[in-house]
Amino acid sequence: MSELRLNSVVQDKSFLFAQLIIRFCLSLKNDKHYELSGQLIRSGTSIGANIREAQRAESRADFKHKLRVALKEADETKYWLELINSEIIEINKELIDLNEEIIRLLVAIIKNTTS
Repeated sequence: MSELRLNSVVQDKSFLFAQLIIRFCLSLKNDKHYELSGQLIRSGTSIGANIREAQRAESRADFKHKLRVALKEADETKYWLELINSEIIEINKELIDLNEEIIRLLVAIIKNTTS
Protein backbone atom coordinates (compact mmCIF):
# COMPACT_ATOMS: atom_id res chain seq x y z
CA MET A 1 0.00 0.00 0.00
CA SER A 2 1.28 3.45 -0.80
CA GLU A 3 1.75 5.73 2.16
CA LEU A 4 -1.50 7.40 3.23
CA ARG A 5 -1.06 10.82 4.74
CA LEU A 6 -3.61 13.17 6.16
CA ASN A 7 -3.71 16.87 5.66
CA SER A 8 -1.90 18.28 8.69
CA VAL A 9 -4.71 20.81 9.08
CA VAL A 10 -7.12 18.16 10.39
CA GLN A 11 -4.43 16.78 12.69
CA ASP A 12 -3.57 20.22 14.05
CA LYS A 13 -7.20 21.22 14.51
CA SER A 14 -8.11 17.97 16.25
CA PHE A 15 -5.16 18.37 18.63
CA LEU A 16 -6.14 21.96 19.42
CA PHE A 17 -9.73 20.81 19.89
CA ALA A 18 -8.64 18.13 22.35
CA GLN A 19 -6.71 20.72 24.34
CA LEU A 20 -9.75 23.02 24.46
CA ILE A 21 -12.01 20.11 25.43
CA ILE A 22 -9.70 19.18 28.30
CA ARG A 23 -9.75 22.75 29.63
CA PHE A 24 -13.52 22.97 29.25
CA CYS A 25 -14.04 19.62 30.99
CA LEU A 26 -11.92 20.77 33.92
CA SER A 27 -14.32 23.69 34.37
CA LEU A 28 -17.28 21.30 34.13
CA LYS A 29 -15.75 19.16 36.87
CA ASN A 30 -15.22 22.24 39.02
CA ASP A 31 -18.96 22.86 38.68
CA LYS A 32 -19.62 19.23 39.69
CA HIS A 33 -20.82 18.06 36.25
CA TYR A 34 -18.69 14.92 36.45
CA GLU A 35 -20.74 12.64 34.18
CA LEU A 36 -21.05 15.16 31.37
CA SER A 37 -17.39 16.03 31.68
CA GLY A 38 -16.41 12.37 31.42
CA GLN A 39 -18.56 11.77 28.34
CA LEU A 40 -17.30 14.89 26.60
CA ILE A 41 -13.63 14.33 27.36
CA ARG A 42 -13.77 10.74 26.05
CA SER A 43 -15.42 11.63 22.74
CA GLY A 44 -13.66 14.98 22.29
CA THR A 45 -10.15 13.62 22.72
CA SER A 46 -10.88 10.42 20.80
CA ILE A 47 -11.28 12.38 17.56
CA GLY A 48 -7.60 13.27 17.34
CA ALA A 49 -6.50 9.88 18.63
CA ASN A 50 -8.36 8.15 15.79
CA ILE A 51 -7.02 10.61 13.24
CA ARG A 52 -3.52 9.89 14.51
CA GLU A 53 -4.20 6.15 14.34
CA ALA A 54 -5.30 6.50 10.70
CA GLN A 55 -1.76 7.60 9.88
CA ARG A 56 -0.60 4.04 10.62
CA ALA A 57 -3.43 2.31 8.77
CA GLU A 58 -2.66 -1.05 7.21
CA SER A 59 -4.74 -0.41 4.08
CA ARG A 60 -6.88 2.24 2.43
CA ALA A 61 -9.96 0.51 3.85
CA ASP A 62 -8.43 0.62 7.35
CA PHE A 63 -7.53 4.29 6.81
CA LYS A 64 -11.13 5.16 5.90
CA HIS A 65 -12.48 3.06 8.76
CA LYS A 66 -10.35 4.89 11.33
CA LEU A 67 -11.44 8.24 9.91
CA ARG A 68 -15.07 7.14 10.06
CA VAL A 69 -14.57 6.30 13.74
CA ALA A 70 -13.08 9.79 14.25
CA LEU A 71 -16.14 11.26 12.50
CA LYS A 72 -18.49 9.30 14.77
CA GLU A 73 -16.62 10.61 17.80
CA ALA A 74 -16.82 14.17 16.44
CA ASP A 75 -20.56 13.81 15.96
CA GLU A 76 -20.98 12.39 19.48
CA THR A 77 -18.97 15.33 20.80
CA LYS A 78 -21.29 17.69 18.93
CA TYR A 79 -24.23 16.06 20.74
CA TRP A 80 -22.66 16.56 24.18
CA LEU A 81 -21.72 20.16 23.38
CA GLU A 82 -25.28 20.90 22.21
CA LEU A 83 -26.74 19.31 25.32
CA ILE A 84 -24.42 21.18 27.69
CA ASN A 85 -24.96 24.43 25.77
CA SER A 86 -28.75 24.09 26.04
CA GLU A 87 -28.99 22.89 29.65
CA ILE A 88 -25.89 23.78 31.69
CA ILE A 89 -23.80 26.71 30.48
CA GLU A 90 -23.23 28.67 27.31
CA ILE A 91 -20.25 27.22 25.50
CA ASN A 92 -17.60 29.31 23.79
CA LYS A 93 -18.53 29.54 20.10
CA GLU A 94 -14.92 28.75 19.14
CA LEU A 95 -15.30 25.25 20.55
CA ILE A 96 -18.55 24.59 18.70
CA ASP A 97 -17.20 26.04 15.43
CA LEU A 98 -13.99 24.03 15.64
CA ASN A 99 -15.98 20.83 16.16
CA GLU A 100 -18.06 21.64 13.07
CA GLU A 101 -14.94 22.39 11.04
CA ILE A 102 -13.35 19.07 12.01
CA ILE A 103 -16.54 17.25 11.00
CA ARG A 104 -16.50 18.96 7.59
CA LEU A 105 -12.82 18.15 7.07
CA LEU A 106 -13.30 14.50 7.98
CA VAL A 107 -16.30 14.14 5.66
CA ALA A 108 -14.29 15.65 2.79
CA ILE A 109 -11.26 13.44 3.43
CA ILE A 110 -13.38 10.29 3.66
CA LYS A 111 -15.25 11.16 0.44
CA ASN A 112 -12.01 11.88 -1.41
CA THR A 113 -10.19 8.71 -0.30
CA THR A 114 -10.56 5.99 -2.87
CA SER A 115 -10.99 2.46 -1.58
